Amino acid sequence: MGFIFSKSMNENMKNQQEFMLTHARLQLERQLTLQNEMRERQMAMQVAWSREFLKYFGTFYGISTIFLTAGAIKQKKPAFLFPIVPLSFVFIYQYDLGYGTLLQRMKGEAEDILETEKSMLQLPKGMITFESLEKARREQSKFLMDK
Repeated sequence: MGFIFSKSMNENMKNQQEFMLTHARLQLERQLTLQNEMRERQMAMQVAWSREFLKYFGTFYGISTIFLTAGAIKQKKPAFLFPIVPLSFVFIYQYDLGYGTLLQRMKGEAEDILETEKSMLQLPKGMITFESLEKARREQSKFLMDK
């Protein structure tokens, strides 16, 4: 009688473990999907911000270029044209970020860093562990208690 009861309990526990494993996997997949969605939305906001900034900066750049060129011609001083150079770099960067291939190039560079320069990404003193967190928590709680 005990053997039958024990066998039933073992089978029930095995089913429960499989259910928990399936549930944990599903929860992890949902969390990864959520994190990816948030990342994609943040990147979309960055690109949208860049495009919006480009509209305002492009207007400023165009007006500045016209007036600086007119001033250089009227005053016969080519020095008025020098501010156009750094403004051009900013304009080109923003255009590349908003409408060009800057994000693809950044992604490629990031993948290359992950593959070939992994040591640059390591944290000082290595990965954070549960033990190190607990040690810091205990020290902080001792500090707060001493006050």
